[in-house]
Amino acid sequence: MAELEHNYNEDSIRSLEPREHIRLRPGMYIGKLGDGSSADDGIYILVKEVIDNSIDEHVMGFGKTIDIKISDHKVQVRDYGRGIPLGKVIDCVSKINTGGKYDSKAFQKSVGLNGVGTKAVNALSSQFRIQSVRDGQMKAAEFERGVLTNDLPLEQTSQRNGTLTVFTPDDTIFKNYQYNVDYLENQIWNYAYLNAGLTINFNGKKYHSENGLLDLLLNKSDKEGHRYDVIHLKGTDIELALTHGNDYGEEYYSFVNGQYTTMGGTHLAAFREAVVKTVREHYKKDYDAADIRASIIGAISLRVQEPVFESQTKTKLGSIDMGPDGPTVRGYINDFVREHLDNYLHKNPVTAEALKKRIEQSERERKDMAGVKKLANQRAKKANLHNRKLRDCRMHFNEDKHENSLLSTLFITEGDSASGSITKSRNVDTEAVFSLRGKPLNCFGLKKKVVYENEEFNLLQHALNIEEGLEGLRYNRVVIATDADVDGMHIRLLLLTFFLQFFPDLVRNGHVFILETPLFRVRNKKETIYCYNETEKQEAIQKLGKKPEITRFKGLGEISPDEFGKFIGDNIKLKPVILHKDATIQKILSYYMGKNTPDRQQFIIENLKIEKDIVEEVYA
Repeated sequence: MAELEHNYNEDSIRSLEPREHIRLRPGMYIGKLGDGSSADDGIYILVKEVIDNSIDEHVMGFGKTIDIKISDHKVQVRDYGRGIPLGKVIDCVSKINTGGKYDSKAFQKSVGLNGVGTKAVNALSSQFRIQSVRDGQMKAAEFERGVLTNDLPLEQTSQRNGTLTVFTPDDTIFKNYQYNVDYLENQIWNYAYLNAGLTINFNGKKYHSENGLLDLLLNKSDKEGHRYDVIHLKGTDIELALTHGNDYGEEYYSFVNGQYTTMGGTHLAAFREAVVKTVREHYKKDYDAADIRASIIGAISLRVQEPVFESQTKTKLGSIDMGPDGPTVRGYINDFVREHLDNYLHKNPVTAEALKKRIEQSERERKDMAGVKKLANQRAKKANLHNRKLRDCRMHFNEDKHENSLLSTLFITEGDSASGSITKSRNVDTEAVFSLRGKPLNCFGLKKKVVYENEEFNLLQHALNIEEGLEGLRYNRVVIATDADVDGMHIRLLLLTFFLQFFPDLVRNGHVFILETPLFRVRNKKETIYCYNETEKQEAIQKLGKKPEITRFKGLGEISPDEFGKFIGDNIKLKPVILHKDATIQKILSYYMGKNTPDRQQFIIENLKIEKDIVEEVYA
C-alpha cells in the first residue's frame, strides 16, 4: 500500500482526447457492449444514433424516406433531408459537442441534444464514412476508429440532398457480434409508428404507418383478444393509444421525441397515473389501481423540449418539465388524459361498458386470490429462498445505477449438479443462480392462482421480484439453462410457458434468453475447441486433425466449473426469446401446449426427428 501511495504522482494523471475516452470507456456513451443477443447491446445503439439524425430531419419537414441497409457487419443509412452543411461535415462527426441541435430554434424537440451520438459511432467503428449532399455539391470524409484518413474534396453531383452514413462497428471492441434482424425490424417499425407518413426501406423491405400508435397496438398485440376497440388520442405534443386484453400484466410502449424509452420514466409514470384517475372520476368509483391497469395495453409518445434522460442511451426519461417555460410532464399528461379520455368514454358508451366489465373482472380475480397470495408469501419466507434456492449476485437491475447492472443475470438450472457448476464459475457481482427441483408444472390455461399455490413458481416469482410488475425486476437477463436432451427441452418449454402465461411482459421486453452450451469438446495437446452443433464438430476435427479427443457433453452437470467459466463469461452465447410481430401468446400456447389437434399431431409427426428445433421454433 505504501508503494502504491509513493508511486501516485503527477505522472499518474492522464488527460484523454474525446476519441480516446470514448474508446476506453464506451459504456458511458452506448451502455453495455454485448454481442447482439440483447436489444440494448451497443451495436444497436450505434445504428439508432445515426437513424435518429435522419428522423430529426423528417420531423422538421425535410425528407419522407430513409434507406437502411445492413449486411453482415456493415451499416448504411441514407436520408433525403437537407444534408449536413458542407463546411462542417468533418466536425459534426468527429468533434465532441459539435452539432446543429444546440440551436433550439432549428431542433426544438430533438432526441440527440448533447453532440455525442455520431462521434461515438465514428470512434467505435473500424471504418466510418460520412457524405453530405446539398444543392448539387457533395462533401465526403472517411475515418478509421475515429481518426480522419481521407478528406475528400468537394465535388459536383446530381444526387438528391441528404446524408449518407456508412460504418462498421470495431470488432476489437464489439467481439463476436452479430446483428439480430428481429431487433432491427422492431427498432425500425417503432420509427415508422412514431412518424406517420415516413417510409423506411430496410434491406429491400418497406416499413410505413399511416395511423401511428394505433397501428402499433394493432400490430404488436392480439387484436382478437382486445376487449374493446383501441382508443387513439392525439394532441400537439402527445399521442396515446390504449385498450385492454386478456393477458396478465401491463404492456406499455413509451416514447419521447421518437426515442423508445424501454425503461419508461416520468412520462410513463404520469400516463399510468392519469388513466387511473380518469377512470375513477368517469365511473365515480374508487377502483383499485391494479384492477384498472390489469391487462392494459398502452402506448404513449411525448414531444419534450430539451429532454433529460437518465443515461446516454436514453432509455428512461428524467425530465420533470415539458420545456424551460412549459408545464410539468405529469401535469400536461394528466390534463390531456382527463379531458380527452373522459370525452371519448362519454361519446363511446359501448367501449365504456366493456372497459368497466374488464376492470370488475380483474377486481373479482384479485379478491379471489388474496388469501392464497398471503399464504404463499408466508411460505416463501419460511422456505428461506436466498439460502435454499437462490445463489444471488451483488448488482441488480432496477436497483443499482452502475452500468454493470445491465449485465445482471439469473440462470435457471435443473438440479443441483448443474447449478453447482455454474455457481462455482459465475461472476458473483452480476450472475445469480436459481435451482429448479424437478420438472415445472404445465401451467397452460391455468389461472394465476397457481403461481402462488405451486412452490417452485412462487419462489421463482419472488427471486425475480416481479409479483407486482417489472418495476422491481432484479435481473436484466433471465436465462434458462437446461440440458440439450429431451428432458432439458421439455423443462425449457414448460418454463417458457410459465413466463408467457403469467408474465408476458418479461418476454416482450427482451429479458428472457436460452443459454447455449457446447455439445462437444474437440481437443488435442495444443488446442481445445468447443462446438455447439455437428457442423462445428466436423470443422474442429478437420482443423485439429490426427484423431483428436472428442467429448460429448450429455448434461450441464458434466461440464466442470473451470470449463463453465468459459461459456458464461465474455464468450457467453445467449439466444433471445423473441415474439414476432404477428405472433400472439394465446395462439402459440394453445397450439403447442393445449390439447392434441389434428394440425398439432401432423406437426409433431413431421418434426419429431428435430426435437431441439421444434422448441426453438415455438418461441422464434
